[in-house]
Amino acid sequence: MFCFQCEQTAKGEGCTKIGVCGKKPEVAALQDLLIYAVKGLSLYAVEGWKVGVGDERVNRFACEAIFSTLTNVDFDPDRFVTLINTSVKLRDSLKEKIRATGGNTDFPEGPAAFIPEANLDNLVAQGEKAGVKSDPDIHPDILSLQQLLIYGIKGVAAYADHARILGQTDDNVFAFIHEAMAATLNKELGVDDLVGLVMKCGEVNLRAMELLDAANTGVYGHPVPTKVPLGPKKGKAILVSGHDLKDLEDILKQSEGKGINVYTHGEMLPCHGYPELKKYPHFYGHYGTAWQNQAKEFDAFPGAILMTTNCIQKPRESYKDNIFTTGLVGWPGVTHIADKNFAPVIEKALELPGFPEDTQGKSVMVGFGRNAVMGVADKVIEAVKNKAIRHFFLVAGCDGAKPGRNYYTEFVEKVPKDCVVLTLACGKFRFFDKDLGDIRGIPRLMDIGQCNDAYSAIKIASALADAFDCGVNDLPLSMILSWYEQKACAILLTLLYLGIKDIRLGPTLPAFVSPNVLNVLVEKFNIGPITTADDDLKAILG
Repeated sequence: MFCFQCEQTAKGEGCTKIGVCGKKPEVAALQDLLIYAVKGLSLYAVEGWKVGVGDERVNRFACEAIFSTLTNVDFDPDRFVTLINTSVKLRDSLKEKIRATGGNTDFPEGPAAFIPEANLDNLVAQGEKAGVKSDPDIHPDILSLQQLLIYGIKGVAAYADHARILGQTDDNVFAFIHEAMAATLNKELGVDDLVGLVMKCGEVNLRAMELLDAANTGVYGHPVPTKVPLGPKKGKAILVSGHDLKDLEDILKQSEGKGINVYTHGEMLPCHGYPELKKYPHFYGHYGTAWQNQAKEFDAFPGAILMTTNCIQKPRESYKDNIFTTGLVGWPGVTHIADKNFAPVIEKALELPGFPEDTQGKSVMVGFGRNAVMGVADKVIEAVKNKAIRHFFLVAGCDGAKPGRNYYTEFVEKVPKDCVVLTLACGKFRFFDKDLGDIRGIPRLMDIGQCNDAYSAIKIASALADAFDCGVNDLPLSMILSWYEQKACAILLTLLYLGIKDIRLGPTLPAFVSPNVLNVLVEKFNIGPITTADDDLKAILG
């Protein structure tokens, strides 16, 4: 195997024996084969657009299949076998429709003609020939840009899938996903062509995030500032982790009146700010921190656990019978709920002891989406003009277990008292429960939401730029980002598409970015690695 799509990849180079995420070589090979198969499907989808032949099933499947290969989503080899075979069936069906209209179906080789083997071992062998290093003659910069594009598309597919579940879609997003996947097969594309596609990926991801924002706020309302208890309450318990608001809503509906308290974990924390979710009286509080701490935290949780979207790690035997997956998440031997009937989760919660008593712990504030922040925009603008607020820091991104991430805790702790910290995604768990106080009633630490809510952060920055009649790069705003998986790659590409400069990225730079591609990013956008909290603050604030 060879995989270097996440920040924690072995030695900063690539996982070759087993993934640091827990992915086994056979799963890595099947994921590579699925991406290979989807490229073939996308070739025909692109031709289909040209002749007016589309298929909603193809668009939905492509997003789900690509999303399944994100880090910490699906580890179940049997499910990948099904996805690979489905991809080929959809490809062949689309091919016949295109042929019937006189469209081009002359793709005799590679993914367009790929025939999957009948058994798992042979499929794995096929996958081993379809991975990142399958072309030994490819130029390193071309490979780097291809992989950057693919990883960006993985993020786009994730956001598009979240949005589609809540009824928001855009054919242009689906069309670009297919265009980009097919483009990685075109050996005539040079560096400039691929750079253009990478930047377009950032543009399309902005649209995908806009759709997701419209989906979440349209169904559940705009988040409002909300205090969330971190100490548990006496009684039976269900813990919901991941990102999916619809799954959380279903759990709340189905468990209502059963004497069970529902808690969030990880990036589900911001869900407490949505009015339509807040209305459930048994939606109580938050338990635990970031995804990488789940083994210890889940082991101590006395109830049932539901994993939605990504973030799952290998479950310990001590709680393996208490954890469930749904949607695209999968782990061998863990009960998967495909039909969204969460009765097994509820029954397990009722069987388990729950919390024996109320625990008075800290609380945190969530719900500072763009509506909430811009609702006090006049106070913010006045505070900046009066020098009460000197600078804004967006300290955001994915958390992880690799050493070096304490930088983000130290950075926030050392931010001067006349500065405001905006945060989103699971990177905030390095400092989310710290009391930074306020500036003239404006909280110094504002949680904008999930990584899925990056659109809100962009809109806040744009609104502030409009208010001060300047560009975003001219604002007293600095972005200090951490990354781990591929949605973070997509967000970074969106920021670059928007022309945002001087981003500090860490804890390490992507292994899949070649030195020459990195030089382009540095020269054009002045993107750079984090150093130390003291040095970075001094460089930013003077």
